[in-house]
Amino acid sequence: MTDRFRLTMAQLNPTVGDLKGNAAKALAAWQAGRDAGADLVALPEMFITGYQTQDLVMKPAFINDAVAAVEDLAKQIVDGPALAIGGPCPEGTKLHNSYYVLQDGKVSAVVHKYFLPNFNVFDEVRLFSRDQLQGPVNINGVRIGMPICEDAWYPDVVEALEESGAEILVVPNGSPYFRNKFETRLNKMVARVVESGLPLAYLNMVGGQDDQVFDGGSFVLNAHGAPAVQLPVMEEVVETVDFTREAGGWVCAEGRFDRHPGEWEQDYAVMVLALRDYCRKTGFGKVLLGMSGGVDSALVATIATDALGPENVRCVMLPSEYTSEHSLEDAKACAEALGVRYDFVPITEGRDAITRTLAPLFEGTKSDLAEENIQSRLRGLLLMALSNKFGEMLLTTGNKSEVAVGYATIYGDMAGGYNPIKDLYKMRVFETCRWRNANHRAWMKGPEGEVIPDRIITKPPSAELRADQKDSDSLPDYPVLDAILDILVDQDGSVADCVAAGYSREDAMRVQHLIYISEYKRHQSAPGARLTPRAFWLDRRYPIVNRWRDE
Repeated sequence: MTDRFRLTMAQLNPTVGDLKGNAAKALAAWQAGRDAGADLVALPEMFITGYQTQDLVMKPAFINDAVAAVEDLAKQIVDGPALAIGGPCPEGTKLHNSYYVLQDGKVSAVVHKYFLPNFNVFDEVRLFSRDQLQGPVNINGVRIGMPICEDAWYPDVVEALEESGAEILVVPNGSPYFRNKFETRLNKMVARVVESGLPLAYLNMVGGQDDQVFDGGSFVLNAHGAPAVQLPVMEEVVETVDFTREAGGWVCAEGRFDRHPGEWEQDYAVMVLALRDYCRKTGFGKVLLGMSGGVDSALVATIATDALGPENVRCVMLPSEYTSEHSLEDAKACAEALGVRYDFVPITEGRDAITRTLAPLFEGTKSDLAEENIQSRLRGLLLMALSNKFGEMLLTTGNKSEVAVGYATIYGDMAGGYNPIKDLYKMRVFETCRWRNANHRAWMKGPEGEVIPDRIITKPPSAELRADQKDSDSLPDYPVLDAILDILVDQDGSVADCVAAGYSREDAMRVQHLIYISEYKRHQSAPGARLTPRAFWLDRRYPIVNRWRDE
């Protein structure tokens, strides 16, 4: 009977569909574990395919390739530790979200996920089949329970593993970030170790995939919930931990313990990592954006600079006669502070040409939103032309407040490939700018110091599509708007809930109306980093045609 078990936890960043690349990462982690004398090297859930695959995993050819990649990897796992890796596993007409154990040149065991999440961004009931509860896997004489992600959120699977002789729990995860989620994970896992009396290694994926960011933050708990190891967030880490058998059972030795930053830093790190990985994994090395002199584009420019480096960011000012001198000065000052390329492309001549072209059809009508939106759509056209010409991905800059109520021009300022601040309400945009000006970290590729001039943060927001325009002309003031949106969107509350919270019924009804009539815009909007459990896209799925209103 062995009295020591060494586990290598590979908190790594896979790419969806990159089977060869993910297998190479897994092999490198296994080699590191072998060099460290590990008994088991563990990788996260669905690592061979990347996560989430969505409907890609329903393609038989993709499943066949994924299984072949696991089997090819198994042939290389000899003369060393076992390797556990997540991937799809077909069984007849069923497909499972599974965890493969590779040892001695073959697949030695396969564990299937039992609880399939079907909420928020997850749709696993449609994609996978549930199997029967399974027992632990024997690895070098130690019985390892392997509840996959959701399986450890409920008592049933862990209880069954404990009753069938599990000695240590290893929980592979693909758990995406939302604000303050780590505490939720930790509390759930503490409950499992207290109930079972078993130590638990929680291994989470890291990296961006479309709108989601897997934030890592893996940890090990001893029986009764005492933390022994805590890995960093937003970083790839391969860390080896030791368990020893004592009188009361297995105990993990205290090891690396990274303190996690607060929510403002984590949100910002998620937006940076999401953009960095989106560009890297889709093949874009450079980005551009329209730089208006306002707070949203300034923050997006800063995120882009921190993600990709100033040499890979182009900011373009596209002024009209309504663009204020302050905006011109502020946009240039921010670009210079960041060290990015700054181009100046006036739109007046092009706008006048379009206006003349439409004049015979517009004759006899009053100037209104149609003329204002010509400016926005012309800017979108020019930015997309630059994107096509130079291969730079266009970033959009609408915050969650604007996305929620449709305060953006479709095919205009909504044009682009990615929106880093899509899940960040306007009031949080202001505070995030202040946070970034006051804080710099080693993972930021941009310069330190005040990169967003204070006047950008403090001046009244305006789209500058007509003379003396302010956002407050069209919307409630942002503190009121954001609070109502939090109730209606994030909390799924009612108009009555808004009134009970102290907001006017008129404002609540108006905001509700804008949310519903803007659904078609969101269906055509760029993806963006998910920061909350009610981000626009997979977290919140509403019909475009909808005549119901909460009265």
